[in-house]
Amino acid sequence: MWDINYQGARLGREVADRLTAQNPDKPRFIAGSIGPLNKMLSMSSDVNDPGARLVDFDQVYAAYRQQIEALYEGGVDLYLIETITDTLNCKAALKVIMDMEAEGKDKLPIWISGTITDRSGRTLSGQTTEAFWNSVKHAKPFAVGFNCALGADLMRPFIAEMARVADTLVAAYPNAGLPNEMGKYDEEPHETAHELEDWARQGLVNILGGCCGTTPDHIRHVADAVKGVTPRKPPERAKALRLAGLEPFELA
Repeated sequence: MWDINYQGARLGREVADRLTAQNPDKPRFIAGSIGPLNKMLSMSSDVNDPGARLVDFDQVYAAYRQQIEALYEGGVDLYLIETITDTLNCKAALKVIMDMEAEGKDKLPIWISGTITDRSGRTLSGQTTEAFWNSVKHAKPFAVGFNCALGADLMRPFIAEMARVADTLVAAYPNAGLPNEMGKYDEEPHETAHELEDWARQGLVNILGGCCGTTPDHIRHVADAVKGVTPRKPPERAKALRLAGLEPFELA
């Protein structure tokens, strides 16, 4: 697994450097994708045993350590912890990155992207947008947001909430709508672009892209639609933290 991640990063590095050399006014960067695991730390693996887990924190940490070290050695420009269903898994990846920095590795930007699993607006491990942000903000990511799961029309309120609370860049790359009964995505490139252009013009986002069902044509349409639109300006400090039953208060 180490070699696969390393070689993938090296290939991306070579292509990015070649394209940047051809067009220095449009530099390319490589994001080391740190995807979700198929096992979660926050949820039971047995409906009859709330405490059951298939992995512990140290095992998840070790798995991420192998991947992140390989991506780093392969030459990525930033870490992208994405499609996060369980924030505790994400925290294990963040600890790896912080430990590597403490050991003398270069500090690379961190992009954190969760996923909302349904219209309730929560991650699979049960967090709302605001709770998710407050769980990961200690890592000081250069960007935070959501990807996958929902199409742009259904994801919008959660991106708007992230734009309200996060004092960093907000990123989003939704699916091309929801899959049909055959598992295919019917949303056309101009439809995705129309939705995301609206987000951009309302000042909700800084980074846009596409996830499941999107094609190069989708990305071209989105890029053309938002060209020249002023990106969101992050607030100078985070919004007030809200806790159940209490009034909002500012963090020091």
